[in-house]
Amino acid sequence: MGLTGGIAASGKAALLGMKIWEEEINAKGGLLGRPVQLIYYDDQSNPATVPGIFTKLLEVDKVDLVTGDYGTNLLAPAMPVVIQHNMTFFSLFGLDVNREFQYPRYFSMQPVGGPDPPSAFSKGFFEIAAAQNPKPQTVAIIAGDAEFPRNAAEGARKNAKDAGIKVIYDKTYPPTTTDYTPIVRAIDSTNPDVVISFSYPPDAVGMVRAANEVGLKAKMFGGGLVGLQYATIKQQLGPQLNGIINYDFWEPAKTLNFPGVDEFLKKYQARAASEGVDPLGYYLPPFAYANLQVLQQAVEGAKSLDQDKIAEYLRSHTMKTIVGDIEYGPNGEWKEARVMQVQFHDVKGSDLEQWKTDEKQTIVWPDKYATGKVVYPYGDAKK
Repeated sequence: MGLTGGIAASGKAALLGMKIWEEEINAKGGLLGRPVQLIYYDDQSNPATVPGIFTKLLEVDKVDLVTGDYGTNLLAPAMPVVIQHNMTFFSLFGLDVNREFQYPRYFSMQPVGGPDPPSAFSKGFFEIAAAQNPKPQTVAIIAGDAEFPRNAAEGARKNAKDAGIKVIYDKTYPPTTTDYTPIVRAIDSTNPDVVISFSYPPDAVGMVRAANEVGLKAKMFGGGLVGLQYATIKQQLGPQLNGIINYDFWEPAKTLNFPGVDEFLKKYQARAASEGVDPLGYYLPPFAYANLQVLQQAVEGAKSLDQDKIAEYLRSHTMKTIVGDIEYGPNGEWKEARVMQVQFHDVKGSDLEQWKTDEKQTIVWPDKYATGKVVYPYGDAKK
């Protein structure tokens, strides 16, 4: 898990979610009558460290079960090692990691599911765009040059084509970029109706700030900005978020109040300050906890640590978790994608309290979970 480096904030929050599961399962007697111990190492948010860590876990520590790191870029390099050892793999927030491998023992904990996860990731964003009147005609696609953003941008191109929206700008930028103003100026100069950005947290912050500084004229902006789900980044950006429509997986809305999620968040939030992690924990921690709930049900259902039996159980049963019921498709992804699009509005200052409800972020897609209507164009929600 990335406990230092660029995704440390996420990694530490995910690990706290997993520790809460570990404590709860051991209080109930463990798994198969044995206590559970989490063994983990810091990969420093660096993909190059990952194969060595997984080799150590499997060959030196000889773990019985193996879960993935957080994030596409850190899960992909683990796959060859896990496959070589024939282990069932529980991955966390990886976008279409199994596409090249087609490994039958891979199971993803992320709502970006279905047969084509990259398209599922931005499908809602383009459906919202296509439903506006007048319908937007052009889109700019910008992505960090890394595995996740590239995969997501590929899906966006398909969605744009299906929506009849022409791509007039389509570029990547180096992960080392620090000044996003020239990028946003270049996008703005092409005058796109819609701008979709696939960025990790430092980039996402830079992109939002640059969009505000330049006065981005697009009618819709957002889509794939990782980081806007975190309380600390919401506080940091404040009113600069207003109008943005962006993906999310969970927020404190009545439409997403799955059994057990409130209890988990109370435990998490009570420890967040002392652990130095996201104070609300809405984005990643519930899914990290749910990943181990799935592992638990598979082991108990298979009544065994046999990897084939565990994988077979996962393929043939519905998993009950704090992020809802999950069924897995043949590619190890969720059978049904559940990526939401939320829109920020009326955000004022950096007060944390405004983020403890869904008052400032409306779920605008899909209809099944929607809590309100989209404000379009983007500029109208900034007023």
